[in-house]
Amino acid sequence: MNIAEPENRRARVSHIWEREEHEHYVESAWVGRRLFQVERFEGEVCDPCCGIGNMAEGARAAGLEVRAFDIVDRGYEHLTGICDFLQSRQRFSNFATNPPFDRIREFTELAVRLAERKVAVVFPVRRLNAAGAWLKALPLARVYFLTPRPSMPPGHVYREAMAKGREPSGDTKDYAICVFTKNWEGEPVTRWLHRDGVGVSPSITTGGQS
Repeated sequence: MNIAEPENRRARVSHIWEREEHEHYVESAWVGRRLFQVERFEGEVCDPCCGIGNMAEGARAAGLEVRAFDIVDRGYEHLTGICDFLQSRQRFSNFATNPPFDRIREFTELAVRLAERKVAVVFPVRRLNAAGAWLKALPLARVYFLTPRPSMPPGHVYREAMAKGREPSGDTKDYAICVFTKNWEGEPVTRWLHRDGVGVSPSITTGGQS
């Protein structure tokens, strides 16, 4: 027996995008904006995988000094320079970035070694369990689960959508931001980070160094 679907049923719109060179995927602009609204940073913030600048712009909007690098120039107007971060040994007060997910461990561990204060890394939620062993060796202080689910399409898809006046939607993955703080001791604190400012207080001071 065939059962017809209701006419007013909304179609599920989701996308599985083809991989882009250098794993260049762009987080929604609200991700960086909200991060810097709830997490306090002191000193300059370096984004070593700045792409088109969404994370860096979030830091700039919070009044922070920013250094923005990438392995190629993707057109960000405040690009500091071209740099292969995994070959870098330059220290900064803080790092905040959306790195290539296929090398997320290398980027995270290096950023934690080079940072004087904090590191914030966009992380696919599905990888958190598998990464548990090496994450435990790092000073993971907070995990912000992003809601609603942000889309992180390849750079060219993001640009095409923005040219039409809208951000892409329909990603199939969930994401979080992992924040590492020097001298943090204890278990990480987990929070929801909502796009519209619901569910997280402006400051978090639960244990350890903030």
